[in-house]
Amino acid sequence: MANESTTTTLNDLLPQIVAEAMFQANEKSIMRGLVKNFTMPLNSGKSIVVPTYPTVSAAAVAEGTDLANTEISTGGATLTVSEVGVMTTVTDLAIRTSASNVIADLGKLFGEGIAKKIDSDLMGNFDNFSTAVGDGTGAITVNSIFQAVANLRAAGVPASDLACVLHPMVAYDLKAAIGTNAYGGGEFQTEALRSGYAGTLAGVPIFESSNMSNTGTTGDYKGAVFHRDALGLAMMQDINIERQRDASLRADEVVATAVYGHGEIFDSYGVEMHFDSSIQ
Repeated sequence: MANESTTTTLNDLLPQIVAEAMFQANEKSIMRGLVKNFTMPLNSGKSIVVPTYPTVSAAAVAEGTDLANTEISTGGATLTVSEVGVMTTVTDLAIRTSASNVIADLGKLFGEGIAKKIDSDLMGNFDNFSTAVGDGTGAITVNSIFQAVANLRAAGVPASDLACVLHPMVAYDLKAAIGTNAYGGGEFQTEALRSGYAGTLAGVPIFESSNMSNTGTTGDYKGAVFHRDALGLAMMQDINIERQRDASLRADEVVATAVYGHGEIFDSYGVEMHFDSSIQ
């Protein structure tokens, strides 16, 4: 047999083909666009106070009668900022031997990680709402959404700028309920069956997010139906990605940070939705 130079003997000379980098699924952040956003300037302290005014009522008054003074007592919601971040150190050798742009890949990964943190922090405020529908022992129904909206409307909350955020495992029960004949069929039901999108119920867009943690019990999640003004996000420094050289280590540090605060502004503007998934 002739001595042949083949791909087996010359394997060290053959380039490796590396496919496009794949990232673990990280769904798009939604909460930031559903709450009240504030920008905190630099050198303005660590807290921002959002003044809140009560509703006032007018009364009939007889002609020629002096009006009585109405005392207006303001409140205030305090949002205190803090830092969140993530970092890693990438060696020169790792960068030089990688077929992909490691720094760019890490920047994307870290940016999405901080966006997820902002989402989960804002969703953590759902548990602060004084009004709740459900107690974590049963599955959500379509009537649960209507009940939450009724509570908000009874409290005088505007019907516009409402949103509902649920964990996908809880939202399953809502979509399954829509898919039954109990709700009369029609275009709304057909869309839920065809696309799995719950759409809008009682004028409220339904959003799903896996960035929501359970209550400590599997399948038990606290979502919410709320108005935009129920929660606030105070941003001092948006997501920032930096690269710093460490010459003695022959490496680069990749650091992602953000500085923000979050909290409840109007308690009556939100209703906690506490349900247990039937499939988890």
